[in-house]
Amino acid sequence: MAGSFCASRPYIMSVDAATVRRIAHLARIAVSDAEVPHLQGELNAILAFVEQLSEVNVEGVEPMTSVTPMAMKKRPDVVADGEIPDDIVANAPATEGYFFQVPKVVE
Repeated sequence: MAGSFCASRPYIMSVDAATVRRIAHLARIAVSDAEVPHLQGELNAILAFVEQLSEVNVEGVEPMTSVTPMAMKKRPDVVADGEIPDDIVANAPATEGYFFQVPKVVE
């Protein structure tokens, strides 16, 4: 990716045609030569928007998990058998207790 220097912004990223083709190749997207200039403009617009986001003062702003205030739902981390061991092994071809029996594959 190429960049240029600007007095108001120390570093502005921009994408050239070769980079557009490389991104398309890495993404496994077929891009014709006629589409490259349009995609170059689109990618440069995205990078310019991201550049604007870096100018926002986020001092003292807590990270969010959602756009609406909410507490994460939590459950106790306990080991359990799921309370349905008979149902779990019901369709197994062979069991011993509540364990699946499988053929030996390593001698």
